[in-house]
Amino acid sequence: MALLVRLLPLALALALGPAATLAGPAKSPYQLVLQHSRLRGRQHGPNVCAVQKLIGTNKKYFTNCKQWYQRKICGKSTVISYECCPGYEKVPGEKGCPAALPLSNLYETLGVVGSTTTQLYTDRTEKLRPEMEGPGSFTIFAPSNEAWASLPAEVLDSLVSNVNIELLNALRYHMVNRRVLTDELKHGTALTSMYQNSDIQIHHYPNGIVTVNCARLLKADHHATNGVVHLIDKVISTVTNNIQQIIEIEDTFETLRAAVAASGLNTVLEGDGQFTLLAPTNEAFEKIPAETLNRILGDPEALRDLLNNHILKSAMCAEAIVAGMSMETLEGTTLEVGCSGDMLTINGKAIISNKDILATNGVIHFIDELLIPDSAKTLFELAAESDVSTAVDLFRQAGLGTHLSGKERLTLLAPLNSVFKDGTPNIDAYTKNLLLNHMIKDQLASKYLYHGQTLDTLGGKKLRVFVYRNSLCIENSCIAAHDKRGRYGTLFTMDRMLTPPMGTVMDILKGDNRFSMLVAAIQSAGLTEMLNREGVYTVFAPTNEAFQAMPPEELNKLLGNAKELANILKYHIGDEILVSGGIGALVRLKSLQGDKLEVSSKNNVVNVNKELVAEADIMATNGVVYAISSVLQPPAIRPQERGDELADSALEIFKQASAYSRAAQTSVKLAPVYQRLLERMKH
Repeated sequence: MALLVRLLPLALALALGPAATLAGPAKSPYQLVLQHSRLRGRQHGPNVCAVQKLIGTNKKYFTNCKQWYQRKICGKSTVISYECCPGYEKVPGEKGCPAALPLSNLYETLGVVGSTTTQLYTDRTEKLRPEMEGPGSFTIFAPSNEAWASLPAEVLDSLVSNVNIELLNALRYHMVNRRVLTDELKHGTALTSMYQNSDIQIHHYPNGIVTVNCARLLKADHHATNGVVHLIDKVISTVTNNIQQIIEIEDTFETLRAAVAASGLNTVLEGDGQFTLLAPTNEAFEKIPAETLNRILGDPEALRDLLNNHILKSAMCAEAIVAGMSMETLEGTTLEVGCSGDMLTINGKAIISNKDILATNGVIHFIDELLIPDSAKTLFELAAESDVSTAVDLFRQAGLGTHLSGKERLTLLAPLNSVFKDGTPNIDAYTKNLLLNHMIKDQLASKYLYHGQTLDTLGGKKLRVFVYRNSLCIENSCIAAHDKRGRYGTLFTMDRMLTPPMGTVMDILKGDNRFSMLVAAIQSAGLTEMLNREGVYTVFAPTNEAFQAMPPEELNKLLGNAKELANILKYHIGDEILVSGGIGALVRLKSLQGDKLEVSSKNNVVNVNKELVAEADIMATNGVVYAISSVLQPPAIRPQERGDELADSALEIFKQASAYSRAAQTSVKLAPVYQRLLERMKH
């Protein structure tokens, strides 16, 4: 046994394979993307990587799985090319890239990776080339030749006019005094540069893109005898100001400055962290109606929500965005950040006018349109962006607009525009009261509603909540879209006009001439009291035409037998409230008679037992009424059920016969009874 215990770990290790015994550190996102590119290029030989190139540009990307199949970067088409993976080179006459690049010093490696301009500027300084060729261990983030060429002329002139100070300092800022490979380039970290120990901001994104002060790593981990070279797509510069300080010095942020000061968010924007500020310019604020802007600026809570909706929880450089992604703001909302060609987009709109202004605690993108969150909006403003504009116009016409723009805590039940495709109701006292019953006296969230809950309306009614498997309904109307929670009110988008209950089921039936024969039948069957008291009923109510369609003899027989009539009527009554929006495809509803009703719905047409419902969702205080054009019949007893009943009867007779058999042995009088039981058993 002891030997078995000692051998068990070895057996498990052998069964699980090398991965179980020699599990290495997890690969970084960059390494995973590089691995995928190598996998896609392996058919072309060893150490070949597949690279996606944007058509019409020199931009190249190692490809991840999604990009490989979509063949797009920022919505633009790409072509696949195959080239040597970093650190390898071709050999004439051989397939792929079988040879590792020879190791040389940093200076010579710059030429190998395509940064000859960096070599040239290194030569112009007196001190840097000997350092790059000498002993030590360094990392250099080397700008590509294209990066140097894209510098503004005045910036380049200032560098080359003072090579031993300005140019030397600029190059030293691209260097770190130790070897740093991509697996150490962690998201949100900083490296100490060789220029005055200034920080270099590192961001390593889930899509495998790595940025250095928002410059993208093009080719990484090129080893040298005295360090490592990473090729980047921009010339980077020192970062000294935090986000708040940049807001203070930019003329285009005058309104933003005042808003930040009023909200107290300046402490966040000047503190530690790594944020993305989508900074609205003065022009962005000017696009908002003055009334709306003044309301928000004068409301500290709404203002704070507005500004927090412009701050992403992590730093996001433009170069890292190659496809759409969801990002959470400090306000708690989610923004869709994407790109279209060279333009960044927010929620599908190209509203970013200036990007990648780097700060010590994040990055700033200028935007020319405000991103107002729902939490800073009135009900009117919420409705303007939803498919309920017709309903809101009705509220305004009825003189109820002040409820939707003030500080009253409300929940608005607003029907979809499609509800009014056949026209809108005239505004009269009835309609106004009906609209008041579409406003709940509290600011609700649908996730907290529960079955059987009652809600008080401004019209004085109590509305019931019904929770079904796939629907959440308030009386006959069901919620059709996610809540929109505003500053004081919440918008529920509803699938139909709500009709509050106007009386009991019996009141409804008595008040509608279509059901006069049903009312008489209910009274004859003694069910009036039940349908008048509190309860939860779904009543499929046959109209007069339904009764008149029955054969006269059958109808008279039914009406003349109170017990049978009660049985039939109970089969028309479900033991719970089921509104049409809660049916789904099919529901089997238990009736008071005991059998189940099959209720189905398709394209807003309801059927019960495959019989068409003429009118649905007539709401009562103790249930809901459906008008139907036929009298439903309970299912006949099936043969199997009949057999089961006979078997039960036979078993009971057998028990009786056994008892009488024992008794008959002691009593002459019981013998005839025993004989009769035997006769019954024969049949």
